[in-house]
Amino acid sequence: MTQLGEAFVGTGPEAAHLNTVLGRKGGPVETAWVTALATPREGHVPFVVAVQPSIAVKPMTLFVNKATIASDAHAALTWGAAQAGVASGVLDAVHAGTIPRGKVDDLLCIAAVWVSPSASDADAVYAFNREATRAALMNGAIGAPDVADALAVRDEPITAYWLPPALRPDETAAR
Repeated sequence: MTQLGEAFVGTGPEAAHLNTVLGRKGGPVETAWVTALATPREGHVPFVVAVQPSIAVKPMTLFVNKATIASDAHAALTWGAAQAGVASGVLDAVHAGTIPRGKVDDLLCIAAVWVSPSASDADAVYAFNREATRAALMNGAIGAPDVADALAVRDEPITAYWLPPALRPDETAAR
């Protein structure tokens, strides 16, 4: 069975928005994993997540950047701190039993990762991506959110980039 997870952790440009797909080798996740790895495009080069050079995480995880690489600094945060955070988050999920240790060689993971081109604090990027990866994998494992939870807030959408008018700070009070 394929597990889909999502998590948003942190604030400001260092915040991590992560989506995960976890599934068995030999199934549709493997097809997507290999296809993404084999078809890079300008600004988006999927790569195998390593916790240290030549030590790939288990389950094998493909890092897919959602933001086009905008500069050398952005590339360094994406391939450095964000990759390290994803690696630690995947291994945290294995250590906690969210991903069964005995099944890691039968599974593949895809992590779609947002790193803002405005981010600059590598330690925050690492920490937020570690927690977002762990949380996304947990959400996938437990099927979160429950449809009742999602329906309960359907008229109150909030994102990191938009607030409904009722929740926006009163700009006249600042005058």
